[in-house]
Amino acid sequence: MKLTILGCAGTFPGATSGCSSYLVEHDGYRVMIDCGNGATGALQRYGGLLDLDAVVLSHLHPDHCIDLIAYAYARFYHPKGRPGPLPVWGPADTRRRLASVGDKADGDWLDQVYDWKSYGQERFEVGPFAVEARRTAHPIECYALRVGAGGKTLAYSADTGPCDSLVQTAAGSDLFLCEASFVETDSNPPAVHLTGRQAGQAATDAGVSSLVLTHLVSWHDENVVLAEAKETFAGDIELARSGAVYTL
Repeated sequence: MKLTILGCAGTFPGATSGCSSYLVEHDGYRVMIDCGNGATGALQRYGGLLDLDAVVLSHLHPDHCIDLIAYAYARFYHPKGRPGPLPVWGPADTRRRLASVGDKADGDWLDQVYDWKSYGQERFEVGPFAVEARRTAHPIECYALRVGAGGKTLAYSADTGPCDSLVQTAAGSDLFLCEASFVETDSNPPAVHLTGRQAGQAATDAGVSSLVLTHLVSWHDENVVLAEAKETFAGDIELARSGAVYTL
């Protein structure tokens, strides 16, 4: 299983990265997990524009899903012809939310591009990948994802505050892609995002092999986030970078 970081900025694009989007591949099957601002551009650096087999959305905040509109135009109007509908897995309200920001509010043209598939707190299969989803501590419906293939496991926190379901999702994973949007301060709102320290503690509690910190917000010093995480996690740890590739 191979993971390519397409975008790792949190909330809004950074100077060197778009928002959350991650390409996961195994046996020739290519899945984009989340599709935040800039994902369509970044995707073209790592294969053909149309060479996706599915998309899985963790939740419907724009920095995790809004580029599905841009990508729909790419698939709908491509001069080589329109490919078949692309499976898009997301929370139950995904179609309505994305249709509401397109130029046709009824969403009919998006139905020619995407095959909408809903999931909740459950286990489901996407091509060769076995996916387990658990609700996280976030203001809207959001799911941490555990993705397995070829005997390896990738865990993705999505957006979350500290919660038991995050540790359960990441337990024993080979790589834990975990958000770390905040730094330690008394002013952080609860049940929204993690600090570096909290991300490190979740990785330790889950017994993961490797931790990659993502959803990094430009107004915080990422080196402070990394230092905080190292206080609570003693294993391999690094900051996500757009274009970084990990082979599990």
